[in-house]
Amino acid sequence: MQLAETPNQKNSLFNAMNRFIGAVNNMDQTIMLPSMLRDVPLDEDRELSSLKSDMDEGDMYSYYQLLKSIRRDIEWGVRCAAADERRKESMKITQEDEDLEKQFQYHLTGLQGVLSKLTQQANCLTKRYKQEIGIGGWGQ
Repeated sequence: MQLAETPNQKNSLFNAMNRFIGAVNNMDQTIMLPSMLRDVPLDEDRELSSLKSDMDEGDMYSYYQLLKSIRRDIEWGVRCAAADERRKESMKITQEDEDLEKQFQYHLTGLQGVLSKLTQQANCLTKRYKQEIGIGGWGQ
């Protein structure tokens, strides 16, 4: 069950990530034979072709893999560079695709780091409050 977004929630990071994951899940469930996307040029799709420059030779399969990779990064964290290199060697990735993925991973890593620090601070504040009012055990 999906709740309707209020205008204020529309710009929230959490909802944007959920919309993206939902769109990629829908894409993944719809595309039964991803290999059929190989060598299909982006020129036929105005939205996708606007993402590439004149020198790029990307195809729809490359974008399909890129979107799935970003979804995995959101759900499971940024993967190690060695696994990324093996994946890129096995498929056609354009320079712009790689740049988009690197930018996303850079910012996601930064966001995860900040959220981790904020989580620690919230936990410390909670622990300190419990100490101040005399609740909670020693090991908490």
